[in-house]
Order: sequence, then structure tokens, then C-alpha cells
Amino acid sequence: MKKKLGVIGGMGPEATNYFFEQLIAHTKAGSDQEHIDTVIISHATMPDRTKAIMSGKDKELIKALAADARLLEGALVSNIAIPCNTSHYFYDAVQAQTSVPIIHMARECVKYALEHYEDVKRIGIMGTDGTVNAGVYRKECEALGAEPVIPSEKRQKDVMSLIYDDVKSGKKANVNKFYRAFEELIANGCDVIILACTELSVFKRDHELPEICLDAMDVLIREAILRSGAEYK
Repeated sequence: MKKKLGVIGGMGPEATNYFFEQLIAHTKAGSDQEHIDTVIISHATMPDRTKAIMSGKDKELIKALAADARLLEGALVSNIAIPCNTSHYFYDAVQAQTSVPIIHMARECVKYALEHYEDVKRIGIMGTDGTVNAGVYRKECEALGAEPVIPSEKRQKDVMSLIYDDVKSGKKANVNKFYRAFEELIANGCDVIILACTELSVFKRDHELPEICLDAMDVLIREAILRSGAEYK
């Protein structure tokens, strides 16, 4: 029996749109009725997650995420997906506000990397300053015995510019920003590189990237489909 999926989205809207497109594309279904019932909140006015982490002023953000989670609980969803990596810094605070299980995007992604890539010891993390500095992925890597590797300060600026100045701004992405950070992580011995920002997922949609890149969004989509009782294709 299929279960209803809840989504707290809008962070940003294009990333949520991509999540839903891929949810449909990867659900094995021969008719409308075989797809997953999904309730999506596109909360575009959600406070900026990186700013909340860096400034420590996070009460408004946590309140908004928790309110959305309770709204989805009222809609009788069985699981909640949040297609925003940075927001998972607040995972425990939000999960405490609802009885509905929230899929932990970072945890599932690191687990997938270790299970599906060979002999993984070092995992590169490409994400926002909030995700990187708050250790959203570092904690999950260390808990599962992998060493997290982040870009240098200079290359992290490239990643942030790609995310905010290009993708979030709706502009053509500068591929060089991505590859400068990517090549540095490869040079530092990374066995897999996690795209730990949904704007990088949107970037990946439009550019063919090396197989060593693991998109956290893809892992979240797979987990959401399986937890909803459908078959992933």
C-alpha cells in the first residue's frame, strides 16, 4: 500500500520543482493512480538557511519549518522530505515538533555513498557555507567512518557564487566555478564528491558531471519513493 509523501520545499523553488519532476520520473508507474500522493509546500519566503546558521538567529526559521511539518502532519502524510541540504542543520529541532518521520537527506546520502561506491575513505562536500561550516555532512561522515573533505576558502567562494550568483539568480551557470572546486577535491584524494546543495542538483541537471559526483537530491528522491511504498526505477 502506498503512503502519502509530504514535502517542505521552496528552498529554492526551482530545486523543489526539480525534486518533484524527478520523483515522478523515477517512480515506476503505469497510470496516474500508481504514482505517489504528494503534498508540497513551496515556502519560498522561508528565511535564508545559511544566514540563520552563520548569524545564530534561527528562531524564525525553525518556527517556520516546524509549522510546515505540522501542516503536513495534518494532511496525514507518512514521511516528509525537505529538498534543501542546509536546512538539515535544524533537523533535530524540527523533527521534535512532529511525529511524522523526516527523511534525513545528509545521513541517507553518506550511507548511500559508502554502500554504492567502492572503498570510500574520503568524501568531498560541495555545498553552501551554512552546510559546510555547520558540519551537516561532516557529522554524518564521521559517524559512518568516512573522512569529510571541504574546499579551500577560495574554492568555497566559487561554490557559493555558483549557487547564489548563478543558479538562485536564474543566470547561466559558470561551469569553471564548479570544476575549480571539483578538481581541488579530487587532488585532495576524495573517492566520491557529494553535491550537497539542491542548486547544485539543478546545475547537474543541465551539465553532464563525472560519475564520482553523487547528488544528494537523487538519494533523497530514491528514499522518498521507497518509503512511500513505490518502486524506484
